[in-house]
Amino acid sequence: MSALSRPAHSARAVIAACVAALSVIALFVGPPGHAVTPGTEEYRPRLHYTPQQNWMNDPNGLVYHKGVYHMYYQYNPFGTRWGNMSWGHATSTDLLRWQEKPVAIPQTLGTGGASIEDIFSGSIVVDTANATGFGTTQNPPLVAIYTSTYTGAHPTLAGKQAQSLAYSTDDGTTWTKYSGNPVLDRNSANFRDPKVFRYDGPAGSYWVMTAVEATDHKVVLYKSTNLKNWTYLSEFGPANATEGIWECPDLFPLPVDGNTANTKWVLVVNLNPGAVAGGSGGQYFVGSFDGTTFTSESTDPIQGTPPGVSLGNFNNGTYQNWVKRTGSGAQDTPFPTAPANGTLPGQTPVTGTIGAGMLNSFAGGDGPTGTIESPAFTVTDNYLNFLVGGGNHTRAPGTQPGNQPPPGYLLFDGFDYPGTLAQAGWQVTGNLDPARNPSTIGGHYAIGKRINTFEGGPSGDDNQGTLISPSFYLTNTNIGFLLGGGGRTDGKLQVELVVDGNVVRTATGKNSGALDWQNWDVSAYYGKSAYLRIIDNATGPWGHLTLDNMVLGSQPAQPRSTETSVSLLVNGQAVRTSTGANTEKLDWASWNVSQFRGQQATILVTDNNSGGWGHILADEFFLSPTPALPRMEEHDWLDWGKDYYATVSFNNAPSNRRIMLGWMNNWDYGQDTPTSTWRGTMALPREVALTQTPKGPRLKQQVVTEIASLRASTGQYVAPAQDLPPGSRLVPFTGDRLQIDAEFSPGTAENFGLTVLGNSTEATRIGYNTTTGRLYVDRRNSGNEGFHPAFASLDQAPVQLSNGRLSVRIYVDKASVEVFAQGGTTTITDQVFPAQGATQIGLFSDGGTARLESLRITPLANAMWGP
Repeated sequence: MSALSRPAHSARAVIAACVAALSVIALFVGPPGHAVTPGTEEYRPRLHYTPQQNWMNDPNGLVYHKGVYHMYYQYNPFGTRWGNMSWGHATSTDLLRWQEKPVAIPQTLGTGGASIEDIFSGSIVVDTANATGFGTTQNPPLVAIYTSTYTGAHPTLAGKQAQSLAYSTDDGTTWTKYSGNPVLDRNSANFRDPKVFRYDGPAGSYWVMTAVEATDHKVVLYKSTNLKNWTYLSEFGPANATEGIWECPDLFPLPVDGNTANTKWVLVVNLNPGAVAGGSGGQYFVGSFDGTTFTSESTDPIQGTPPGVSLGNFNNGTYQNWVKRTGSGAQDTPFPTAPANGTLPGQTPVTGTIGAGMLNSFAGGDGPTGTIESPAFTVTDNYLNFLVGGGNHTRAPGTQPGNQPPPGYLLFDGFDYPGTLAQAGWQVTGNLDPARNPSTIGGHYAIGKRINTFEGGPSGDDNQGTLISPSFYLTNTNIGFLLGGGGRTDGKLQVELVVDGNVVRTATGKNSGALDWQNWDVSAYYGKSAYLRIIDNATGPWGHLTLDNMVLGSQPAQPRSTETSVSLLVNGQAVRTSTGANTEKLDWASWNVSQFRGQQATILVTDNNSGGWGHILADEFFLSPTPALPRMEEHDWLDWGKDYYATVSFNNAPSNRRIMLGWMNNWDYGQDTPTSTWRGTMALPREVALTQTPKGPRLKQQVVTEIASLRASTGQYVAPAQDLPPGSRLVPFTGDRLQIDAEFSPGTAENFGLTVLGNSTEATRIGYNTTTGRLYVDRRNSGNEGFHPAFASLDQAPVQLSNGRLSVRIYVDKASVEVFAQGGTTTITDQVFPAQGATQIGLFSDGGTARLESLRITPLANAMWGP
């Protein structure tokens, strides 16, 4: 658990009595003035654990004790965003039905009520021999080993992270912090997340702690006989994925395919950002542990440059005739005057580069926008390989990479009048001055002159008045226009279309200086006379509108995309595109371009994004006979989706089971998910094992067998084997708490699979691309994707067919999908936020005919929260 990977914690003054009262707070009391019924909340899961209210992230202290599974977790008792870090607590006898308990280990407050110590991640062991002396041999204590994050208010340890103890002698219900804390201090600000286990092997018998030096990308190991005094053993790393900070390690043995004579050790390292799907995720290493040192047998070698013909490597200090264009008339291009030698000012260090130069659109930070395009070339080989990094922003459907107006008739001459608005027949009221409009300044992406109510009077944002246009006839079906400035919902700041004296269409800005395209469908008023009215009765920040380039035509205007992308253009059209993964580490991307051999093409690198991760990195473009393999795909990942992080295993699980639990969220957008009284979800618990693969022993995962207790004994849907001709079709079965087991043969299809949580316009798409050999979850049209720009995603993983078939098991909950492919050797976990009532299930095949070999859909009963 890291303050570097989360927003910085600002201590909040909460009186000590509030924290003391946490243990007796009624568990089912919502925010003041609001009755909370979790079973009725729109996105509340029914199968996954969520707290009744408030913020939750990393699982901590996972332990099995006296027939009960204990799940502790990072918790904010006072709000739905990260802060006030304490340990929440829930218990279960079957890993699925959890009972929430009072806060277990609260943050420590100083005499003034401000936090002096936040309780970050850690683990719990059963001190069977009572080596700590915290209990007795008859009643051995549970001991929590956690990270003390000392705030700036701490009198002696401000800014440090060190490891501390707390103990319980009542089976994990109440906890006492050890008076000798901290027990392990490296004088570090980033030493955290201890996972402690009992080692019994050739080297002896003792406790082993795995923790991280997060920003150094190292796992550090210590040993102890009493949990209080620790001796350094060794360290591991950096290795494989190091783009983000390392967090929440775990180390445990597993037999390969059940053969205890062939046991390997698995080291799990979570990281943020820089995971394979972007943002947060978990990687793992397989190797050996001798009681002192972990030795990896699965660290990936470093790849060199693939063979081929170079189209641009920028290593001679020039852009090699590539053409830069700015995205805004008021700002410079985001690409510096010469190719970047890696990192630019203000940027987190860029890694993964080859050679002395590269394309980097971080000049001036994430704000500037623009493009750079290659000279034309002939496609002479089957693959185009290149390095890419930076922001993960794809082009959304219905958007455009440029700023092109739709075709049609330009109303009002685009405001490029030779005189004033009044001279052009406009009526102007209030303190808006006819002589000041149209304006030549204010707002980006305007095309020539524009109406700007900030510049249109003496008072800037406090200008007030109306602008009324001459009448015109609606002789087509759409009006597209550029609009920027402030956003209001009270009618005080908007552009209005008036027909027959009635306001029939309105639009307002988005609190942005960048104008973007909006569109009115006016087909219902075809042939009628209309006029435009611009109302500015708003004051204060963003109390203005900027309007330009109104086009009356048959096609809707397309908003500008917010992409950060690399595209191949053939005949001016983007036929291939890739984006970054919200990481400053460049990785290989590869396009199959064989169908375009002999044709002319260009490469367009686009930065249309001014928000977080609003930049793109690219380098080393090669036409090649073979594809380049992404470095990220060479690593071993716990999960290939966006929402499986801080994953660690239960200590002391019965029958030597290795059960892992992860936080089903991502720090890219985790604090903005569209839930109300709570925020944060746990994934379904998984039992993991090692199985032999061509790469060596690797993990396979399945949801714990206890899930069988939720399966309906009746009401299953079973489909007959059938061909799936091109197109989509609904299954005659619906639901939002399901286990789906399916097997496909690809046939001649390019894509095939299922859709879930769907309605007539949206669904989450789970499929397989036969060209790339990748399983994917596409949530770009899954419901509510607009709450954060990093959420909409296409998450994919390389998966080999087995005997020519793909088998998947999918767990669908109200707001998530967890996909287990080929017996659990590959998984993809993603949150989704579908529209209310979106319960349709479908099948699809694109580009040919696939075959559905089998399909079984099993309803699942609620594990958490009714009805």
